Amino acid sequence: MTREEVKSSIVEIINEILPDGDCSTVDPALKLRDQLELDSMDFLDIVMELRKKYGIEVPEEDYPKLATLDSCVEYLEPAMKSL
Repeated sequence: MTREEVKSSIVEIINEILPDGDCSTVDPALKLRDQLELDSMDFLDIVMELRKKYGIEVPEEDYPKLATLDSCVEYLEPAMKSL
């Protein structure tokens, strides 16, 4: 996957978890939790969906690396490159 495809995949997962959320206006450098009003269960749902869809395990200590859309792409790109 390219960097843009990784980003699109993340946005798609967020849209599935938060059907009323609007990711089109998300600033990729700001915290997703603040912009989309994600609670901890929403965040865990996103992590679980990454595992289910792509087989990517995100250890709990790495959760802070998924704070922004940019940091998500940065963190997930190496694991999703071969998909």
